[in-house]
Amino acid sequence: MSDLNTHFETAVANSKLLSERPDNPTLLKIYALYKQATVGDNDEKKPSFSDIVGRAKWDAWEKLKDTSSDDAKQQYIDLIESLRG
Repeated sequence: MSDLNTHFETAVANSKLLSERPDNPTLLKIYALYKQATVGDNDEKKPSFSDIVGRAKWDAWEKLKDTSSDDAKQQYIDLIESLRG
């Protein structure tokens, strides 16, 4: 396992141990970076307008289109580290 993957897995574990719950925009960014890092570009069907949460998650992930898995992992690591203080 590469160093980046090891750090990413550690950051994923640490994301569950944050002392404070991040605000909604930050939670969306965490979600989107995780999805981009683990799945790649969003090719899921856009949720209906009435699915507000699903739509917000889909939009956040879609904004990361063409971001490489490694870049998304590094951004995820950096974000979780910044939240840990």
